Amino acid sequence: MAPLNVLLAVCLGYVALLFTVAFVADRAALRGRRTWLRSPLIYTLSLSIYCTAWTFYGAVGYAARSGLEFVTIYLGPTLVMIGWWWGLRKLVRIGRSQRVTSIADLISARYGKSNALAICVTLLAVIGVTPYIALQLQSITLSFSIFAEADPDSAFNAGASVVWVASGLAVFAILFGTRNLDANERHHGVVTAIALEAVVKLVALLAVGVFVVWGLSDGIAGTMARIDASPIGHWQVDRGRWAAITFLAAAAFVCLPRMFQVMVVENEDERHLRTAAWAFPLYLLLMSLFVVPIAAVGLELLPPGSNPDLFVLTVPLATGREGLAMLSFIGGFSSATSMVIVAAMALSTMVSNHIVMPIWFSFRGRGAAQSGDVRNVVLLARRVSIGAVMALGCIYYQRSGGGTALAAIGLIAFVGIAQILPSLVGGLFWRGATRVGALVGLCLGFAVWVWSMLLPGIGGGILSPEVMIHGPFGIAWLRPEALFGIAGLDPIVHAVLWSFSLNTAAFFAVSLITFPNPVERLQGAQFVNVYDHSAGARGWTGSVAQSEDLMVMTQRILGADDARALFQREAELQGGRGLLPEPTPEFLERLERKLAGSVGAATAHAMIGQIVGGSSVSVQDLLAVADESAQMLEYSSRLEAQSAELSRTAHKLQEANEKLTQISAQKDSFLSQVSHELRTPMTSIRAFSEILRDADSLAPEEKRRYANIIHDEALRLTRLLNHLLDLSVLESGQVSLNLRDGQLNALLDHAVSAALAGSGAPMKVIRNPADEALHLYSDIDRLAQVFINLIANAQKYCDAEAPELRIVVRVTAGVLVIDFVDNGSGIPPGAQKMIFEKFARVSAEKAGGAGLGLAISREIMTRLGGDVVYLDGEEGGAFRVTLPIAREMAAQ
Repeated sequence: MAPLNVLLAVCLGYVALLFTVAFVADRAALRGRRTWLRSPLIYTLSLSIYCTAWTFYGAVGYAARSGLEFVTIYLGPTLVMIGWWWGLRKLVRIGRSQRVTSIADLISARYGKSNALAICVTLLAVIGVTPYIALQLQSITLSFSIFAEADPDSAFNAGASVVWVASGLAVFAILFGTRNLDANERHHGVVTAIALEAVVKLVALLAVGVFVVWGLSDGIAGTMARIDASPIGHWQVDRGRWAAITFLAAAAFVCLPRMFQVMVVENEDERHLRTAAWAFPLYLLLMSLFVVPIAAVGLELLPPGSNPDLFVLTVPLATGREGLAMLSFIGGFSSATSMVIVAAMALSTMVSNHIVMPIWFSFRGRGAAQSGDVRNVVLLARRVSIGAVMALGCIYYQRSGGGTALAAIGLIAFVGIAQILPSLVGGLFWRGATRVGALVGLCLGFAVWVWSMLLPGIGGGILSPEVMIHGPFGIAWLRPEALFGIAGLDPIVHAVLWSFSLNTAAFFAVSLITFPNPVERLQGAQFVNVYDHSAGARGWTGSVAQSEDLMVMTQRILGADDARALFQREAELQGGRGLLPEPTPEFLERLERKLAGSVGAATAHAMIGQIVGGSSVSVQDLLAVADESAQMLEYSSRLEAQSAELSRTAHKLQEANEKLTQISAQKDSFLSQVSHELRTPMTSIRAFSEILRDADSLAPEEKRRYANIIHDEALRLTRLLNHLLDLSVLESGQVSLNLRDGQLNALLDHAVSAALAGSGAPMKVIRNPADEALHLYSDIDRLAQVFINLIANAQKYCDAEAPELRIVVRVTAGVLVIDFVDNGSGIPPGAQKMIFEKFARVSAEKAGGAGLGLAISREIMTRLGGDVVYLDGEEGGAFRVTLPIAREMAAQ
C-alpha cells in the first residue's frame, strides 16, 4: 500500500477511535458513571489543548530559528499555574456560580450583563483565533505533504486537503459539541477524547526525542555536542522578546476561548486545580524536554532549506523510521484536532449566544414566551457557527499563503486574544471597573493589534509596501510597525507594547471617569467577593399567570421534558402540589442561571425580563428601567441613612446642649457659692477683728472666743482656696505623685476616723478586715483624700434613719475594687451624669461646700491609673474605686 494511503487509513482509524472514546464517555455520563470522568487527571490532561501543533511541530522550528526562545511558550502557562493558581480558582468559582458559558459570557456578566461588550469580545475572539485555526490546518496539510512526497502516484492537493480536514473536524465538533443545548453542561465525550489525544501527542514526541538522543546521537553527551556545534549553541538572549512572549503565553493561557472552555466551563470540581497546578507544568516540561535535541539533529542531518517546523516528522523519515514517523504524525494530528474542535465549540457558543440569538429575537419582534422553538434555533446557530469558524480558518490559510512559520502565526493570534486580559483581571479584582472602560480598552487594543500585526501578517496585498514604509496617507507615525514614530523594535515587542499599553490605560482611565450602573455594581461585588457572596435574587417579581409563560419559554429552550422536570422540582421545593411554582425572586434567579447555560447570561436576563415585565422590550430598555429603579432605591436608601445620621447627630447635640446648660447652671451656682463662701468668713473675720480693735473693755474670755472665730473662718477660707488650687494642679497635669508603701486597712481606718470625726451622729461603718489586708504602693495621701471625701459624702447625704456605710474590698483580674455603699436613697438619675463635674452638688442645703470633692477625687484616681464611678442600681448611694495592682500592691 502506498505511504499516503497508509497514512489516510491510520488517520481514519485514529478518528474512529476518538469517536468511540467520545461516544462511550457520553454514554457513561448519561448513565451516571462519572467517577473516572471527574478525575483530576482527566481535567489536567484536557488542559493540554494548549499544546497545539504550534508546540508539537512549531516549537522545534522555533528552537531551530530562535534558539531557547521557544521556552517562553511553556514558561508563561507554567508561571500562571504555579504562581496564579489562586486567581484561576477564583475564575472557576465565578464561572460555576454565574453559570457562564464562555469567556465572552463571563465578561458580559461582570459588566452588567452587557451584550454589546459580549459581542465585542466574541468578534475579537473569532478574529484572534482564526489565525490559530489556520495554523492547525496548515500543520496537518504540511505533514500530509511530507508523506505525499514519498508517494509518486499520489495526487495530493494542499488546498483540497485543508477543506477536507476542516470539514471532518467540524463534523466531530458538531456531533459531540452541540448534542446538548446547555453549554454549561459538561461535554464528557469531547473532554475524554482530548485527554486521550494529550497522552498520544506526549508519547509521540517523547518517542521521537528518545530516538534522536539515544538512537542517533549516542546518548546525552553526543546530543550536547551536536547542540553546541549547531546555531542553537550560539544563540543570544533577546530580553525584550523573552519578556513579551512569556507575557503573551501567560495571557493567552487564561484568555484563549478553548482554554477557558476546558479550564472553567468543563471544570467538575475546583479542587482539581490543586492537581493541575503541579501536574500540568510537569506535562509542559515533558513536552519541551526533547525540542532542542530534535532541532539540533534536524539542522545537522537534513539538507539546508528544510522546513524546521517538520523536523519531528522528517528526521524519522530521513533515517528510515517510517513507523516512528507515522506515530509522530498521529501526535501532531492529535495536537491540531483537539485544539480546533474545542476552539470551534467555544466560539460557536459565543457567536450563537451573543450575536445570532439577540439578532433573531429582535427580528421576531414578539415576547420570549411566543418566540418559537428556541432550542432548535440555538442548536442550528451553533452548528452553523462551527462551520463558519472552520471556513474562516481555511480562508486565512489561503490568504496568508500557508508558508508562514507556525510560531509566527501563533504569536499573531496570542497578541490578539490577550487583549481581553485587562478587562478580565480588572473585573475580577476591581469593583470600580466599568462597562464603558472595558469596551473602550478592548476596542482600542483590538484596533492597534489589527493594524500593527494582523494585517501585515496576512499578506496578499492587504497592506501595500507604500503603507508599510511611509504610513497611511504618508503619515509616518502611523506606520504599522513603527507607531508613534518608535522604530527599530521587534514586531512582537512593538505590537505588545502599544496594544496593551493603550488598552490598559484606556480601561483604567475611562473606568475612573465613568460610574458603574446598579447592575454593574451588583455583579462587580459578586465577582470581586465571590467567596463571600452567593448570587442572590435580583429583585425579580412575577405573578402566577406569568409562570405559564415562563414554562412555555423554558420548554422551547431546554425541551419539554427538562423544563417540566425543572418546574416540578421547583414547585416541590416551594411545598406546592402543582407543576408550576410561584415565580418568587429566588426561583426566577435560578431559572435565569439555568437558561444562561443555553443562551448566555445577557440573553437569559432579557428573556425573563420580557415576561416578568409583561411587555416586549429591548435589552437596553430593560437595563435602563433597572438602572432607574435601582438608582431611585439607592437614592432613597441614602436619604434614609442620612436622615438616621442627622437624627443621631441631633440627639447628640441635644444631649450636649443639656449638659452645657447644666454645666452653665452649675457654674453660676458655683460662683454664687464661692462668693458666699468667701464673703461669709471674710465678713466674720472683719467684724470680729474690728471688735477686738475698738473694744477696750472686753473680758479675756470674750477676746479668746472672738479670736477662735477669726481663726476658724480663716481655716475655712484656706480649705476653699486649697481645693481650688488642688483641682487646678490636677487638671493641668503638674501634680507630683508621692509613691510609697502602705497598708489598705490602715488607710481606711484613717479615712473613716478623719471623715466622721466631730459628727454629731456618726454613721455605722461595716467592713471586713480580712479582705483589707493588702499592701499598697501608691500615693497614700492622695488615696486617703479620695476615701475621706467619699465617706464624708456618705455621712452628709445618707438620709436613712439609721445611716450605714458598707466598705467592700476585693481583687478582680488584677484590679483592686473598693465599693462605698450606704443605705440611703442614693443620687437621683437626673443628677448622676453631673456629680463628677467641677461645680456639681447634689443638695445645696446639705452640702455646705463648693462641689469640688468628687471632681478632685476623679482627677486623683486618673493620675493613679484608676477610676472612681457611681454605681447605678444599688439600694443606696454607691461609689466604686478601682486601682490596678500590677505592681502597686500585693496580698500579705
